[in-house]
Amino acid sequence: MTARPEISVPSTSTSSTPKPYTIYHITLRLPLRTFTLQKRYSDFVTLHGALTSQANGASPPVSPPPKSYFTSTISSPALAESRRQALETYLQTINTDPDDRWRNTPAWRSFLNLPGSSSSNGRQAKDLRSALNSGQPITDPIAWLDHHRHLKKTLHSARLELTKRDQASSAQSQHECSAQAKRCLVQAGQIISNLDKGLKTLGTDAWGTEKLGDGEMRRRMDLVESAKKEKEGLENLLNAMVAKSSLDATIASASPASKEKLLSVNASSDGHRKPATGRVLGKETDRTRALDNQGVLQLQKQIMQEQDADVDLLAAAVRRQRAIAGEINEELEVQKSLLGLLDEDVDRVQGKLDVAKKRIGKIS
Repeated sequence: MTARPEISVPSTSTSSTPKPYTIYHITLRLPLRTFTLQKRYSDFVTLHGALTSQANGASPPVSPPPKSYFTSTISSPALAESRRQALETYLQTINTDPDDRWRNTPAWRSFLNLPGSSSSNGRQAKDLRSALNSGQPITDPIAWLDHHRHLKKTLHSARLELTKRDQASSAQSQHECSAQAKRCLVQAGQIISNLDKGLKTLGTDAWGTEKLGDGEMRRRMDLVESAKKEKEGLENLLNAMVAKSSLDATIASASPASKEKLLSVNASSDGHRKPATGRVLGKETDRTRALDNQGVLQLQKQIMQEQDADVDLLAAAVRRQRAIAGEINEELEVQKSLLGLLDEDVDRVQGKLDVAKKRIGKIS
């Protein structure tokens, strides 16, 4: 049974939209993490109607505070605080009520961004398979988290298959493990693509008005990027294993003369052996110690790709700074012209003052 979260509404804020409204910050404490949601009063009203509808017409044990038609929470901090306390009581009452029919509704779990209940695991698994086969982006916040958990399991399965392949003694077993790992990686790539596409439209929640918090969006983007890097690392490892197996098979099937020719590549024309120029054991790192030469080569290519990506990011930042500098220069030119106009106005007014002083002098 899933543990109930601790729910509170500790604070409020005002939106920065042209027509401002009050935002209520909901804090949820789960056994493994704590996160904050941002909702407005209309979302609570919509939630109340959805809970009543999905609970076969039974209203929750408490109702949200009534709407005020004459006073706004923007202009009245006292009303905003009173409504905050009432909304906190509303959520906590439903969360602690012995009757859990409102807590088990999709509206409640979607409103609080909670994972699905254990009673719906079969339906969720079916939805995961159908969504994976359809290739559609994951736009539901709860389904997005379910798909990410499935992605982690898929990557873990791929890693286990690679471990089995490394420990396998027969070529047939190695081939079967490679095929299974490749199948898991292909499925993981499809899930990552669906999650990445879903993030572009996931800013709007199930109610169509409120967006996920910026912190939650950044967290989910970091999860996708981490999964991408893990998948790329597993693919590189699989390719290195396949290349090593091919090389071993080639050497094993070579004739003795071919082997001697391969071993004598480093020999000089005078018959003396050239010094080995391979890897130095004392200079190995934790990342290269467990890899063969092909694996080290793949690792170097991966590092170079990451460095290229960092250079691209740096170049984009430099371009942004250049654009900002251009805008600042334009603004300075405008300010300079305004100062020139102001200087002309001051000279003109000074001339008028001088004329007025002369006239006053004649009069006196």
